Amino acid sequence: MSNEAIRDITTLQSHILEHKVDEPDDGHTLSWILSALSISAKIIASEVRRARLVDVLGEVGTANVQGETQQKLDVIANEVLLRTLGRREGVAIVASEENEEPVIIRNERRGPRRYCVLFDPLDGSSNLDVCGAVGTIFSIVRQDRRAEQPEASLLQRGVEQVAAGYVLYGSSTVFTLTLGRGVDMFVLDPSIGAFVRVEQGLKIPKAHKSYSVNEGNRLTFPEGYQRYLHWAQEHGYSSRYVGAMVADVHRILLKGGVFLYPPTQKAPQGKLRLLYEANPMAMLVEQAGGKAYAAPGTRILDVKPDDIHQRVPVVLGSPDEVDRVMEQVGE
Repeated sequence: MSNEAIRDITTLQSHILEHKVDEPDDGHTLSWILSALSISAKIIASEVRRARLVDVLGEVGTANVQGETQQKLDVIANEVLLRTLGRREGVAIVASEENEEPVIIRNERRGPRRYCVLFDPLDGSSNLDVCGAVGTIFSIVRQDRRAEQPEASLLQRGVEQVAAGYVLYGSSTVFTLTLGRGVDMFVLDPSIGAFVRVEQGLKIPKAHKSYSVNEGNRLTFPEGYQRYLHWAQEHGYSSRYVGAMVADVHRILLKGGVFLYPPTQKAPQGKLRLLYEANPMAMLVEQAGGKAYAAPGTRILDVKPDDIHQRVPVVLGSPDEVDRVMEQVGE
């Protein structure tokens, strides 16, 4: 590697320091939390790579709070994140899609500012058995010290997020992050053990003739979504669906298009979780210049949650493509 190439390397840690993500009274609190997420991502990436070798593929035999069958790596990834984040002084509450109740770590009303971290530890984990892409999604909000119950700090609208991102475990390990000032992307370089910045100020293409949706549920979608799919197919759109939100949204951020998870007869409120999946992905997409809606006229980031496991319909991606979906759904 040339000296010029070495000078150009920006790691995730140096990026965080470079952008001064901490407010004056934080004492680098948020930086330490992002560092914990980075460490967790490296551990989970290693577990995913070795899953078949160490026999941690397949189901545990139990269901999570959502009623979904847990995979062995769901449990491992969840434990890694809980333990790593729990050791950070700046973390007040940790909430996982896999757990019925949040974990309250610190609830002091005075002292340095603290944060709440919400996450889906292993999105798309059913892909693991076939060596498909999976990921981790996370959201960070400030602790509300005025709240009578600590858990109330979690019930914030998406616009209140301080940071959000995802880690994609695929052909490479990709850490995508927004601190509310654009979207930056990092790839894990195994030779140095660090996430290296590969995209800065990422912008989603304004339009692209592709959509991502589980068409196996098409006949149970509301009429407007079925009408959109009929229109898209008439106009030469391609269908691209991985079955892991992280992988589908990652492709859309880079290539453009639209991701849909509509209501169905089985899940009339939608299937994706507002706090663990929809809000962080909506923040990323909007920061990259895209749009994210739960329904016509309703931004995902404006939805006020009343339960930590609340579900919501999701339409997000390139601005022109989201508008086309909303036009059909709103008729």
